[in-house]
Amino acid sequence: MRINTIMMKTTHKKIGLYSIGVLLLFAVGKYVYDMHINHNFEVISEGKVYKSGVIPPDEIADYVAKYHIKSIIDLRMPGTNDLLLNPEKPGELQAEREAVAKIKGVNYYPNPSEQVPNGKNIAVFRSILDNKANYPVLIHCYHGTGRAELYSAIYRMEYENFTNEEARNGVRTMVKFSSFDDGKPKGEYLKAYKTRKQLEGK
Repeated sequence: MRINTIMMKTTHKKIGLYSIGVLLLFAVGKYVYDMHINHNFEVISEGKVYKSGVIPPDEIADYVAKYHIKSIIDLRMPGTNDLLLNPEKPGELQAEREAVAKIKGVNYYPNPSEQVPNGKNIAVFRSILDNKANYPVLIHCYHGTGRAELYSAIYRMEYENFTNEEARNGVRTMVKFSSFDDGKPKGEYLKAYKTRKQLEGK
C-alpha cells in the first residue's frame, strides 16, 4: 500500500512537471511567434485599427492586402532611448517609406514620437484618424509593445469612448510591473489623458 502511494505521488509530480514544461514551451513559442514572426501585430478595432512592431519592408504588402490597410502611422524616431534600447535608424525608416510608396492606395504617415507623446504628436495622430478615408490604419513603433500600444489606447479613448482605465488596462494582459503600471510615465500619461470631448465639456 505504501509503495502504491509513493508511486502515485511520483506519477502526480511527473505529470505536474510535464504540465509546467508544456505551458512554458507554449509561452516561449507564443513569444517567439508574436515578436519575431508576426511582428507583434494585433487587432485594436476589427477592420479599422491595428498595431504592430516593425514589419520588414518585403512583408508590408502582405499585411496591407490581408487587412486592407490604407494608412500606416510610423512612430519610430531615431535616437529614442529607453529600457528596450530601440535601434531605430533613418535608413530603416526610409526603406519602409519606399516600400509603402510602391503599394497603390496606401498612405505613409511618419509621426516620430518619444515614449510619451507631446502635443504635436497627438495633434498629428488625431488629424490622421479624423479622416475616414485613412481607414483601416496600422499604428507601429519599433517593438510594438510601447508607443504603438499607448497610441492605440489613445485611439480607443478618443474614438471608441473607452475610459482611461479601460484603455490603459487594454494595452497588456498584465499592466502590473509593465511600463503602463501606476507611477510609470506611460501609465500616468494614460491615466491623466483628456479627450477632446472631455476638454470641450461634452
